[in-house]
Amino acid sequence: MRFDKFWKQKKTKWIFIVVAIILIKIFSTNSLWVERIYSTGIYPIFSQILRTLFGWVPFSLGDIFYFFAACFIVWKIIKNAKELFKRKLTKKIALQKILKLLKVLAYVYIIFYLFWGINYGRKGIAYQLQLTDISYDSSDLLALQNLLLQKVNATKSALVLNDEKYPSTKDLIREAKKSYDEAHKVFPFISYNHLSVKSSMYGTPGDYLGFTGYYNPFTGEAQINTTVPQMLRPYIATHEMAHQLGYAKENEANFVGYLAAVNSRDTLFHYSTYLDLFLYTNREVFYFDSVASKNAMKQLIIPVRQDLKELREFNLNHQGMLEPLITWMYGNYLKLNNQPKGLHSYNEVVGMLIAYYKKYGKI
Repeated sequence: MRFDKFWKQKKTKWIFIVVAIILIKIFSTNSLWVERIYSTGIYPIFSQILRTLFGWVPFSLGDIFYFFAACFIVWKIIKNAKELFKRKLTKKIALQKILKLLKVLAYVYIIFYLFWGINYGRKGIAYQLQLTDISYDSSDLLALQNLLLQKVNATKSALVLNDEKYPSTKDLIREAKKSYDEAHKVFPFISYNHLSVKSSMYGTPGDYLGFTGYYNPFTGEAQINTTVPQMLRPYIATHEMAHQLGYAKENEANFVGYLAAVNSRDTLFHYSTYLDLFLYTNREVFYFDSVASKNAMKQLIIPVRQDLKELREFNLNHQGMLEPLITWMYGNYLKLNNQPKGLHSYNEVVGMLIAYYKKYGKI
């Protein structure tokens, strides 16, 4: 088929693609539109439909979808490499293939943003809680570190005293749902229905690639990496469930996950969350006062230090060759989606915590 004839046949589809992308971009730039029309209007209904359709399946359909997608991509690469090697890939055929690839990528882009990605442009949890000022200084940071230090030590002491054991994945997910039910009583806009949280099928590879959980916007499923140290898993669960509710930015998912976890009746959720938030805050303190950061670490009780030792050893034993590349790619993905600090966006939860404490007087 001649390339000009091929282009004429596909021109209408390309006009639709370009117009759709432009409209998505224009709509996404208005955070108030996104918040009122999409994030708290269209998306909650659509996401509940996805969770209802796929949540009952005991395994992750999204993970299976990713597997076949990866196999298809590898097969295509090998096939085209063979054609190129045998010199069957002419310039016209190559241009046609490039256009087809761009079309597929464009459709993926449109579906991704319509299904979930538009949430990156919303006003979010700070707007809903009316946290107007999330700036802070060193004294605010040190005060937060001290508060979280006390919370971490107190919750871990309670766990040790009561000899509490970590639950199975199934029970963990149930308790995470209960934590959102409790949070809904305090914050009516945090409403989670139709559970769809599953164990990742790629836990061990994920350990070497550096991910602990993820959300699949195409199926509405949240995945937890259940091979990571147990003390991390409760907060991972509430974090990923926050993504399901349309809190796309990582700092917002961290904060909503925190709101859910601290309203849980399970001390394991409290400890997991306070420990992670303490580590975020401690790292921020280290940038301007390394002595204060190290002193805070020394004040952690022995059982907490043992947990951190387990975490360090786990990370050391799971250093993968591809992790730096994945980290770089994901950091740039975040920057392209209204999170200019990249992976450091996770740490921005610190400012929200400080603002929340100033307004409500509790952490």
